[in-house]
Amino acid sequence: MTIKKTQLIQMLADKSGLSKKDQSAQLDIFVETLTGLLRKGEKINITGLGIFKVADRKAREGRNPRTGETIQIPASKKLRFTPSKVLKEAVMKK
Repeated sequence: MTIKKTQLIQMLADKSGLSKKDQSAQLDIFVETLTGLLRKGEKINITGLGIFKVADRKAREGRNPRTGETIQIPASKKLRFTPSKVLKEAVMKK
């Protein structure tokens, strides 16, 4: 099952007592702030959730899956999320 943004906003509004409009604004501010910090290269550690960071990927050699031809893959950046131990244990608990 996939939870959409509107459903998440409703769940958060129900728990927080805020209106859906206010909760939507809070979520938008959170996402904008997180995005801005990641663009600047900051590492964001949210206790109980995990760490968000942008990692550099080196240029490397790869293969075209259709032809098997060797290709050069350029350096790039990749968004990484490392879940906290608390989150992993809560999700993986049986």
